[in-house]
Amino acid sequence: MTVDSAAVLADPDIRTRAIRYRAWDEKVTSKAGYFKYKAGSWWSLILSFALVMDGFYAITISSFYGQRQFQDRFGEVLSPGQPKAISAAWQSGLNNGSSVGSIIGLVITSWAADKYGVRPCMLFFFLWLIAMNFISVFAVNLPMLLVGNTLASIGTGSFQTLTTTYASEVVPTVLRPYTTAWVCCAWGVGLTLSAGVIRACLGLTGDWAWRLPFALQWIWPPVLFVVTWFAPESPWNAIRRGRIDQARDALRRLMSNPTEEEVDDNLAFIQHTSAMEKATTASSTWWQCFKGTNLRRTEINIFTWVIQIFCGNGIVGYAVVFLQAAGFDEDQAFNLNIAIFACQIVGGVLSWWFMAKLGRATLYIGGQAGMFVCLVTIGVLGFVKQTDPVSLAIGILLIVSTLINLTTTGPVCYPIVAETPSGPLRNKTITIGRTGYLIAQILNNILTPRMISATEWNWAAKTGLFFAGTNLLLNIWSWFRLPETKGRTFGEIDLLFEHKVPARKFKYTKVDQFADHEVSRHIEDHPIHADDKADLQMVEKV
Repeated sequence: MTVDSAAVLADPDIRTRAIRYRAWDEKVTSKAGYFKYKAGSWWSLILSFALVMDGFYAITISSFYGQRQFQDRFGEVLSPGQPKAISAAWQSGLNNGSSVGSIIGLVITSWAADKYGVRPCMLFFFLWLIAMNFISVFAVNLPMLLVGNTLASIGTGSFQTLTTTYASEVVPTVLRPYTTAWVCCAWGVGLTLSAGVIRACLGLTGDWAWRLPFALQWIWPPVLFVVTWFAPESPWNAIRRGRIDQARDALRRLMSNPTEEEVDDNLAFIQHTSAMEKATTASSTWWQCFKGTNLRRTEINIFTWVIQIFCGNGIVGYAVVFLQAAGFDEDQAFNLNIAIFACQIVGGVLSWWFMAKLGRATLYIGGQAGMFVCLVTIGVLGFVKQTDPVSLAIGILLIVSTLINLTTTGPVCYPIVAETPSGPLRNKTITIGRTGYLIAQILNNILTPRMISATEWNWAAKTGLFFAGTNLLLNIWSWFRLPETKGRTFGEIDLLFEHKVPARKFKYTKVDQFADHEVSRHIEDHPIHADDKADLQMVEKV
């Protein structure tokens, strides 16, 4: 069904109801918002568990490189007199297969979600994962494992977009940081489970030491398939597809004891915002993501995702082999690996409080700075003679750096990438950004094994200095280009981008999407300095 955006924007009833909803949305507390949208919060939480599978897959293969049973089955003798090992080339190939599969899944999903909705896409890919997992479980050589991992990653890659967009669209503004950050926690649950399962399998003999972790992936899809079957569709997605009745039904299910007036007000707000976005977005094609103000939004999405790798977190995917290179034995490395990934869950929960107090951009930039200090120290310790105290210090610093990342930069990424795109382009923009992340991951998969490996560059802990350098460069970008979107509705964010408000002034700019698109500088508690006058004059002319 085609929706006339001009007619929606001109409808006085829709406008009045939308204003009334925004007034409630702006004043509601987190507690009140949760009790009103309790169902929406829980549906988001449960469907986000689809990323448990992605997190599980993401770290399973990398952890196997340090498992002797996997090395005995698939490894080769790289140096005379040394035990079998997986070459750096095959490490890169297997991990890059996952990245390529995820990119394919993201591209398919960005089209399918806009055409069919979030739920049908998730249901399809749950079935896909059940089928593709057979290849990985019963692989007899590395090429077969590569094929199975790549095909399975098409499914897990799709959830990287679907869970984030769904989490941002089924709750009011005040709850968005909680539901989107939980997406990161769910991914962390997968990482932690994978680390724990692989550690538990060290005592097994033969192929089931590595086959069992893959086989456990059959637990999640059937359960989540049933849950998703009964879940409500995203009302924003339904409106963008012209399904007004479906959006209304979804809102009734997302809210607690809603009155028809509350449902109609929320529906009107979604209609008004979507119509406004459609009026300023010529089309919802891929090319549109790189035109006008959408180019800036796409840039923010790409860099926010890429920073997830090159802030220093790229080492974590190779934590086991990194720690072994730093002097830990197999058991110690796998034990610390569990602690590192447990930080993902603890950090994600802590980030809820920090985001409510500090906002997105401040927490993101501060997290990068904290990791920079840890990475420099790890790198310097790489020049010190290896002793038990030095190895222990490196392990502790890696855990501290991971905890900082997973309390700040990691979970904060998700509300940023969900809030900054235009509504009609949200799935596509997140897909482009996540593709940037996967390309960065491919580069990381090429470089990091070689930096760590004793048979390649043999940098060991000195690798920390490389990531400290990339961290610093990307934090400079964050300082100048990353806007603060805390407390903003999608419509207000649209106007701030449309009027080219500088990133560092997003926080202090007052905007009302219902006041003829008027934008003004809020200066009561933030005096305008001389270097801000040009920007203020530009805004006042709008």
